[in-house]
Amino acid sequence: MKIGVMYGGTSAEREVSLSSGQAVVSACETLRHEVISLDPKDGLSNQLTELKAVDVVFNGLHGGDGENGVIPGFLESIGVRYTGSGNEASAICMDKRVSKALVFRKEILTPEWVSLSVEDEIPMDHDLGYPLVVKPNGQGSTIGLTVVSEPSQLKEAVALARKYDTVVLMESFVAGREITVTIIGDKAFPIVEIVPSHDLYDYECKYTKGMTEYFCPADLDETLTQAIQDTSLRIHNLLGCRHYSRVDFRLDKNNKAWFLEVNTLPGMTETSLVPKAAGAAGLSFPDLIQAIINEALKD
Repeated sequence: MKIGVMYGGTSAEREVSLSSGQAVVSACETLRHEVISLDPKDGLSNQLTELKAVDVVFNGLHGGDGENGVIPGFLESIGVRYTGSGNEASAICMDKRVSKALVFRKEILTPEWVSLSVEDEIPMDHDLGYPLVVKPNGQGSTIGLTVVSEPSQLKEAVALARKYDTVVLMESFVAGREITVTIIGDKAFPIVEIVPSHDLYDYECKYTKGMTEYFCPADLDETLTQAIQDTSLRIHNLLGCRHYSRVDFRLDKNNKAWFLEVNTLPGMTETSLVPKAAGAAGLSFPDLIQAIINEALKD
């Protein structure tokens, strides 16, 4: 089978995508697929011949047009099959305020939030309390994110987030455990608990080996585990995701899981969470990549 692995791109997460893509290329070679590497940084229109020659594109991009629906929409327009969610679901999940609103309407817990457009003044009299989280609305990998402990830090945090997006979210901070659930097809995989060496699971902790401890399956009782997995699959389906995704939560002291976001193109690096969940379920990394490809081939 001929697989086009698309990675790199022009987003702030380019370096992470390069690592993911290289891992996927290696896995596809192990699986004895013919592999074509595709980097959209120079424009996909220059790669139409290569794109139309593959059986499926493995979308290994992170952030930007790869994850916000633009490139999925382009691939659909030229009739190329690809892994990951479609353009509409991708756009919804990349827009945190929209995905949170849709989940909230279904009475699924998500931290309270306020969204700020470019022209909006910073609401110093908000009801979110402190600490709170300030982050770009459409960015990943905690890029541009700040945990704000007091009002004097708010202006600087919003200014940082605005470097990455025209819309900024201010969100209540939920103290507790960081957990995430991988979905592949219609199955929720073992829950991963993330224990970073920093107070926050930031960019450095995410992508530097040894800076974070991971526990999979997470130390949760069976009933709670099943409830969180069921909620994750419900969110995946509610937002229209397909093939695979990763649903992130904070678990508070009362064991209530608060939805944060869905990653429609989660990382596939050495320290990434989806491979850890798959490994706990008995899938090797090449097995995981093949499982995702198989989901795409069903369409």
